Amino acid sequence: MHKFKYAVLGVAALALAGCSETMGQKQGIGTLLGAVAGGVAGSQVGDGRGQLIATGVGTLLGAFIGGEIGKSLDRADQLAMQHETQNTLETAPSGTTNSWHNPDSGNSGTVTPTQTFQQTDGTYCREFQQTVTVGGQTQEAYGTACRQPDGSWQIVS
Repeated sequence: MHKFKYAVLGVAALALAGCSETMGQKQGIGTLLGAVAGGVAGSQVGDGRGQLIATGVGTLLGAFIGGEIGKSLDRADQLAMQHETQNTLETAPSGTTNSWHNPDSGNSGTVTPTQTFQQTDGTYCREFQQTVTVGGQTQEAYGTACRQPDGSWQIVS
């Protein structure tokens, strides 16, 4: 069942990757990353057929949200968001909100770690809340990131 679930995610990711030619690189990358993140999050819900449906819905919803954000964020925005997210997850106490702002585009966002925990294998993880504001419209997201052996934080859900 797990192999089938990941095959569904892989096919969806490949199909969405082809969309990047027609929609622009930023939107295509955002769509692809959103689809993968949404599929992974959906795969954590339920079991059996319900889990497959949740994975599909998560993939489609993530693709839509990721595409919308990617359509509007330029490379400088993405770098600022990534840098602030990594810095915040590494150094900020839970409940502390840090922000980023690109004066050239006017886009901005926040990152707030909400809980820190340690997995059974010793890996530290943090739940977080994130906002991105593009053109005066704010989108919110919630996720979990785990610290990698190289010290970086990788979003896992």
